[in-house]
Amino acid sequence: MMQKKPAPEPGLARKALNAVTRLTDSFSYPLSLSHYVELVNPLWATHAMQARVEKVWDETKNARTLTLKPGLNWRGFRAGQHVRVGIPVDGKHFTRTYTISSPPEREDGRFTITVKAIEGGTISHHLVRSIRVGDYLPIGLPQGDFHLPDAQPVSPLFITAGSGATPAMSMVRSMIAQERLVDTVHIHYAPHEFDVIFGKDFHQLAQEHTRYVYHPVYTHPFGKSIPSEGHFSAGQLDRLCPDWRDREVYACGPQSLLVALELHFGNAGRARHLHIERFRAAFAEIPAQATGGRVWFAKAGVQADADATTNLLRVAEQAGMNPPHGCRMGICHACDTRLVSGCVRDLRTGKVHSEAGSVIQPCVCATAGDCELDL
Repeated sequence: MMQKKPAPEPGLARKALNAVTRLTDSFSYPLSLSHYVELVNPLWATHAMQARVEKVWDETKNARTLTLKPGLNWRGFRAGQHVRVGIPVDGKHFTRTYTISSPPEREDGRFTITVKAIEGGTISHHLVRSIRVGDYLPIGLPQGDFHLPDAQPVSPLFITAGSGATPAMSMVRSMIAQERLVDTVHIHYAPHEFDVIFGKDFHQLAQEHTRYVYHPVYTHPFGKSIPSEGHFSAGQLDRLCPDWRDREVYACGPQSLLVALELHFGNAGRARHLHIERFRAAFAEIPAQATGGRVWFAKAGVQADADATTNLLRVAEQAGMNPPHGCRMGICHACDTRLVSGCVRDLRTGKVHSEAGSVIQPCVCATAGDCELDL
């Protein structure tokens, strides 16, 4: 019997590549070999990570799925995680965070994000309306802890609304691919049946897999101007999922839904079994007497007037700046900067910071009087 050759030591090929790269970089200084390789194929570059748009698909009239092929530095992800995506618009570079909507088990190395164009959202509209096959987009590595555990002792209940369907789709398809789909219930809220992202896919999954139960709830039935009684309630939850007290709950959607769920599960003593993914940070109530002020952006030499509720990242962008940023909700710290002087308020907690030299997050802080930032 022929013996199989031992598998090569993991990482040997990458170590060899790194050694060659260090040698060639010494001849291409001040650029690196990767910069020149990028001119041939951006996906081969190692100094920055990009993805090529391979396919676009309209899910609804205002939501689109982009299939992306990532470059060499991409790594695997867990179903439910998100990724930062760079979007060039009118000569400026913006960054937004989107949940990966495909399962990690996809065999072609691609992944998908599904974007819903929101009212007044320049970036989301650009992704939904203007991105074309063949475009390249800068991306980050997968992040986030909104995912199923490796050991899954309790059956999941997904409660989603709008584009909150994206992590649920990734997780359900991942369980199916791993052949470990357990008794799963999914309640999804949408205005009407034509506004459901992955609507046909969810119905098909429910038909093909008896362990997956899908309950779409429509809050504004199509063609009717009067809202239905479809919004979340305790009675509705008891009716659609009578055993919700025995499940781990994964919720993603607009802030109003998440607040209602936190209140309900908290009152029921099940708060630790509720796992939430937010698209925006939860903000504290701002005192009625709170005032804004003038903001100085020291490095840019720009000044702007701001109110007490608009985050400083948006103030900077409205003033024509394009500062570094990522998640826009205080998680990734890509926008961190120093407070030179003055006061700012953390919109999540309501706490005022006034210590010069302290690090603040412009995406979740607003001015609390005049202030100067090291931006």
